[in-house]
Amino acid sequence: MKARLAASAALALGIAIGGSGCAMLTYQATTEKYDASDGVSADVGALDVRNVLVVSDDGEEGNLVLSVTNTSTDDETLSVQFVDAGDTFEIDVDGGDTVSLGTAEEEPLLIENLDAEVGGNVTVYLQAGSAEGVEIQVPVLDGRLPEYEDLVP
Repeated sequence: MKARLAASAALALGIAIGGSGCAMLTYQATTEKYDASDGVSADVGALDVRNVLVVSDDGEEGNLVLSVTNTSTDDETLSVQFVDAGDTFEIDVDGGDTVSLGTAEEEPLLIENLDAEVGGNVTVYLQAGSAEGVEIQVPVLDGRLPEYEDLVP
């Protein structure tokens, strides 16, 4: 009787380990941070910059769309520099707050001399306080998709 019980327990344990063993050894995509939308993201000091993209119909003038979350309790300023266009913007973010810019509800943040190809990327340099700056490649999209048609300048 005891042998039968021990064999049943061992079999159940073997099935449980065999059934879940693949998950123990395989890569888990949910543990990685990635950009789930069309924009790109970066962390600059205490600022989490998310879903950065430019919406433009002609590649000459663009609307900068992004969200910035300040993970600290201190107020921070994000400097956004378009390397080729020469435009620089400063965005103030209160401690613990999130700021979204360029959306249909917000005033557009216009880049006048974008000089980019729609469907391509522009180089943007992000800097916050004394933290090391980050250079990112930001996609330039047009208003063909319904979610971006209201964002075209």
